[in-house]
Amino acid sequence: MQKNISVVISTYNSPEWLKKVIWGYNTQTYRNFEMVIADDGSRQDTFDLIEEMKKEVFYPIIHVWHEDNGFQKSQILNKAILACTTDYIMMSDGDCIPRPDFVEQHIKFREEGYFLSGGYHKLPMDLSKNITKEDIYSGKCFDVNWLKKNGMESSFKNQKVNAVGMKSWFLNLLTPTTPSWNGHNASGWKKDIVAINGFDERMQYGGQDRELGERLVNYGIKPKQIRYSTVCLHLDHPRGYATPESINKNRNIRKETKELKKKWTDFGIVKK
Repeated sequence: MQKNISVVISTYNSPEWLKKVIWGYNTQTYRNFEMVIADDGSRQDTFDLIEEMKKEVFYPIIHVWHEDNGFQKSQILNKAILACTTDYIMMSDGDCIPRPDFVEQHIKFREEGYFLSGGYHKLPMDLSKNITKEDIYSGKCFDVNWLKKNGMESSFKNQKVNAVGMKSWFLNLLTPTTPSWNGHNASGWKKDIVAINGFDERMQYGGQDRELGERLVNYGIKPKQIRYSTVCLHLDHPRGYATPESINKNRNIRKETKELKKKWTDFGIVKK
């Protein structure tokens, strides 16, 4: 059966987190998808894990890899986009465990002329480490009471974990957060992403996902807010690749995109 959505998962040397994410996609209510892993230069243990997990999960996995050359997520995502075999692309990260209805909600809300903007719920490090395969397969890790018992602090943001139906619709309506292309939870039509030439490969850590969304908006694609409808748990990790230089460089590129209303980057999938 022809797949009709590609799930792009970015990763780099985090096999323990990636394994939990792959298990999460094995619980999905909507099953007609492929996974494309955008691997920014991981070591052999990630290759071994992916080969092992291919035997366990019901969906096909395509592993796209390039040599480690520092943080080059934009480059590997462009390669992953080209490797997708479907018309519709959902993007998330190798540290985000999806709720069982995650893919289903992206399919439900997708619409021509739009991209979808989701959110995430961040977990503390101890809880991130302690979530097991059984917790994911049973759905316990999406039970707010269970999460609280295991170290998650009480917060209004906890509403995100189990919001469904009218509650999620209402919270999507109320949220003051502007919908944007988020690397951990966003989706759009492949033809639209290709039309703006994908990610700007000059950009390293800090806002490259949002810049892609800003060019989609300049191209005429509208963002749709679904942060309370598509839920994923963000596992904690250090961010050693965040440097002031990369953040400043990216800020300047985004400023130019906004001021000039740029739709296309010369530094994307197609190189000049």
